[in-house]
Amino acid sequence: QVQLVESGGGLVQPGGSLRLSCAASGRTFSSYAMAWFRQAPGKEREFITKISWSGGRTAYADSVKGRFTISRDNAKNTVYLQMNSLKHEDTAVYYCAASTSWGVRAVEFDYWGQGTQVTVSS
Repeated sequence: QVQLVESGGGLVQPGGSLRLSCAASGRTFSSYAMAWFRQAPGKEREFITKISWSGGRTAYADSVKGRFTISRDNAKNTVYLQMNSLKHEDTAVYYCAASTSWGVRAVEFDYWGQGTQVTVSS
């Protein structure tokens, strides 16, 4: 069992930066691939990035590639999402998720956090 809690969301101006954190409970955190998804109002939940259990492998959606960076610290049971050059269209609730597989579909993820709101607005 893994419990996930996101933090770090908020209001930021276009072009600004935010860093999200996802703290996990449970001794098996390092066994899971971790990902970030987001969901804007009226839209489906969207995969944006993932990282392997060791941190040695990552993948990004085209919409965030070059602007967002995922990382993890297994000693702290935490995964991070550094978001730079934020745009209005990045506004969404951001969720972290854990999976024992290497997929991008929401159904492949076993555990989810409650989400944190990111609003990009001037």
